[in-house]
Amino acid sequence: MRLTYALPSLACLLVAAHEPGTVSGHVRDAAGRPVPGAAVALSGGGLDLKVLTDAAGVFRFATLKPALYTVLAQHPRFQGARRVVDLREEHGAELDLTLQPFEASASVEVVGKAGLVHPSDLDAPVNHLLGIADTASQGVVTPEKLEERGYLRAGEILETVPGLLISQHSGEGKANQYYLRGFDLDHGTDFATTVAGLPVNLPSNAHGQGYSDLNFLIPELVRDIQYEKGPYFADSGDFSAAGAARMDYVHALDRPFLQAETGADGYRRFLGAGSIKAGQGDLLAALELMGNEGPWVHPDDFRKANGLLRWSWTGATDTVVLTAMSYSGRWNSSDQIPQRAVDEGLISRFGELDPTDGGSSHRQAFVAAWQRVEPGGVTRVEAFLSSYELDLYSDFTYFLNDPVHGDQFHQHDRRTLSGLSASQRWSADFLGHPMDTEVGLQVRNDNISGLSLSHTEARQELGSVLRDQVVESTEGLHLENRIQWSGWFRTVLGLREDAAQFTVRSDQPANSGQANASLTSPKASFIFGPWRDTELYFSYGQGFHSNDARGVTATVDPATGAPMSPVTPLVKARGEEIGVRSSILPRWQSTLSFWRLDLDSELTFGGDDGTTSPNRPSRRQGIEWSNEAHLSDRLTLNADLAWSTARFTVHDPIGDEIPQAIAGAAIVGVSWRVTDALQVSALNRWFGPRTLIEDGSVKSKASNLAQFQARWRATRSLTWTFDLFNLFNERVSDIDYFYASRLPGEPAAGVEDVHFHPAAPREWRLGMTWRF
Repeated sequence: MRLTYALPSLACLLVAAHEPGTVSGHVRDAAGRPVPGAAVALSGGGLDLKVLTDAAGVFRFATLKPALYTVLAQHPRFQGARRVVDLREEHGAELDLTLQPFEASASVEVVGKAGLVHPSDLDAPVNHLLGIADTASQGVVTPEKLEERGYLRAGEILETVPGLLISQHSGEGKANQYYLRGFDLDHGTDFATTVAGLPVNLPSNAHGQGYSDLNFLIPELVRDIQYEKGPYFADSGDFSAAGAARMDYVHALDRPFLQAETGADGYRRFLGAGSIKAGQGDLLAALELMGNEGPWVHPDDFRKANGLLRWSWTGATDTVVLTAMSYSGRWNSSDQIPQRAVDEGLISRFGELDPTDGGSSHRQAFVAAWQRVEPGGVTRVEAFLSSYELDLYSDFTYFLNDPVHGDQFHQHDRRTLSGLSASQRWSADFLGHPMDTEVGLQVRNDNISGLSLSHTEARQELGSVLRDQVVESTEGLHLENRIQWSGWFRTVLGLREDAAQFTVRSDQPANSGQANASLTSPKASFIFGPWRDTELYFSYGQGFHSNDARGVTATVDPATGAPMSPVTPLVKARGEEIGVRSSILPRWQSTLSFWRLDLDSELTFGGDDGTTSPNRPSRRQGIEWSNEAHLSDRLTLNADLAWSTARFTVHDPIGDEIPQAIAGAAIVGVSWRVTDALQVSALNRWFGPRTLIEDGSVKSKASNLAQFQARWRATRSLTWTFDLFNLFNERVSDIDYFYASRLPGEPAAGVEDVHFHPAAPREWRLGMTWRF
């Protein structure tokens, strides 16, 4: 393993403790001036207190017992600001609350925008984002929600986004499979993800378009997840047709901590993190080391090392954040296996037909962000530079293409990616109505110096299929206008222009070339309400995903030499949505959305080489219903339900159903704070059946996976966690495919069969966290 950035000793990361049982702080305006006479309310732990800030904008609550509190600051001339404070593990908290003028109310953002109030300042379960969100399917996952469940793998943190499911068809070091709104998103196509400002999706990746590997994510440091669904948001570009999620890390920790975990099947993990004052800012450092064998006959032997350094500074109007990340991982893979091999006793459910499958991945990244908040608007600039490398060995068809040496193939990707995003937002009046206008620019360059596919045996190359060099550049310009026409009606209108340039240098000259493309995407949302804590949303938008650059310039099949036609560089998507968001019932928040999404070209999976390829146009439509009910001060119930249909819109005699399209998904969970020191939670995930071939004659089975977590704060410094995954030890699949493969002795044409990757059996994990 290697770490590019040196990490300071975590043992020296100490922060001064707060006065026991005290919540205090300052209330300031957007220019950093004190706001005297602001009403500050504190609720939680059976208390409901209120004080006024003094001439210096200072407030203080003392002698508070350990509990979870909500702090709300209000003033007649400003919007309110809300924070959640957890005194169950901290003795006190010092808050800085910034109040924004009412003229900016239409610009408050939820999902990754340079809004005048950051979503992490919002307590979503309390205000439910009424008067803030643009659609019913837009939201923010707060730190409290992130703590309510355990995660079998790092990428599962995205399952806190309603309707989104995560699975795996190979080794754990590989990117996960994502499912949302009737999509098998493969490894990330049509769902855009960023971490700390770094785009995760990789265009023209060796294994799949939009490949999104989240193994470098450290869940314990995630501040919030800001998510959106559908192509309705002007600042979202490539890969965001189905949705997007933006995850950010905390800037600093009140107390450094060390965390150690152990579990079934050789699982072990260490995490250390803390922050110190560095100059006028805060320096956060974290180091994660993990190993996991898994339940497989041939162990995964997944090893990863992960490092994070983040320096942040906040002044009266400016914020600067510098983030460095480094990740290295290697693993073996137990890829999907044919059902007949298990039925015939050739291998077990957790067996492998090619024990040399596996891979390695490395990522280093640096992100710099600057934001200035002033009474008249917000300026934001963010730049990133990252190197990435992937080596992946897979075998999905065994002896179908090469009866002697087998069908293992090696996919290699080595690239440097860089980019910049900048936006400016102005607040003004339009005919007496508050109006915000934002202009933004996003540019990105992927310089892929090594992109290859080769035939291998036991990871030794037998022959090259293709070796390419790709340079892919994209530019996006967006304009967004928000007007609050009345107390019950507001509009959000957007326009986005994207351009892309592809340059491919292939070892097959016929596939070399250059291509350019551009696309215009209008967006619009009309929001009515709130009335009686209820809002209605009507949205329309166009978006897109890009296709692999190699397919854009290719004229011959690199494997067979047969002629082929280049694919469309940018594939348009069109979406419509009607939604409602309501808190009309006490202690219950609910969102309901009816949506439809059309794609000009579908990407479908090919079992012979494990890649995706363009297909016919498609339509998906469905319903999503998300609920959070606070049954008491200590008991919370969550239920996220989704149903959808997916069809090709151009008829073909082979059938019009879309393989892998998920018809239904549900996650239902309960969290119970038994005492101030003990919290337990449980959830059940229902993964609906999926059609596996176009005529619908073969379908996967639905699955139910339950999990349990207990979190016990033994002392002020020591916390224990215990997790059980697959609580009832269900024998179900993580994923299923249907295609032809060949085992030794079978016909040369192979046998069409269901190929599946089993879900892990019941697994336990025990964790200890010590806070200094």
